[in-house]
Amino acid sequence: MPVDMELEMVLRPPQIPMPPYPPKVITLANGKRMVVRQAEREDVPAILKSVHPCLFIQRDYYDIVSARLYGELLAWYRYRVKSEYCLLGQVDGYLVGIVNGRLENEKVGMSYHTLAIDRGLRIGSHLFAAKMEYHIDYIGQDEILIVAESPIGFRRWMVEYPLEPTKIPHELGGGDSWRLTREIYLKAKPRLVVGDRPVPKPLLDEAMAEIKFADDATIRERIAGLKGR
Repeated sequence: MPVDMELEMVLRPPQIPMPPYPPKVITLANGKRMVVRQAEREDVPAILKSVHPCLFIQRDYYDIVSARLYGELLAWYRYRVKSEYCLLGQVDGYLVGIVNGRLENEKVGMSYHTLAIDRGLRIGSHLFAAKMEYHIDYIGQDEILIVAESPIGFRRWMVEYPLEPTKIPHELGGGDSWRLTREIYLKAKPRLVVGDRPVPKPLLDEAMAEIKFADDATIRERIAGLKGR
């Protein structure tokens, strides 16, 4: 069906220009190397194939996090959200984690979600740190507004950094935002932001060539918390 582009441009929200996130590689606890890179809008259909099985996992609130992430990525794909981005973690080309967020304005970021598809290796923590790195170090923002939907998320973000409580409502609803300021980030950065650049060409080429995804049963097994793969 043809698209009415004149109307479509009215429906699409304005976008704030964002610099690219430079890829990096992180060595995980099991010795495998995870490439962290920025997704393109065209990657969304492949990404959703890994998110979909997580919609039906109640453990640690994976269902609600995955449902919201699925909708956010689809909104990005369909040009229905302002200034969204997505970062991926890939091991041997396989998608093992996803983070996303958007820019509220040039100086304030809005953190959306963090989804680790392989548990027990701090993949979620590494990717959340990469997300904060993108906002502060590369986009040049002053603060990011954050909420958690699970006790694990609260411990990993609010406690570990530690974040600053506010009375600012978050876009996702629920509790008020917690804030990562530039000062808090710089203090936490030596402890929490890791990885090496540039990514060796064979690793980056493998990640860029294809977003591989495990079958539903394997994804559910990995989220069950098995370690040491």
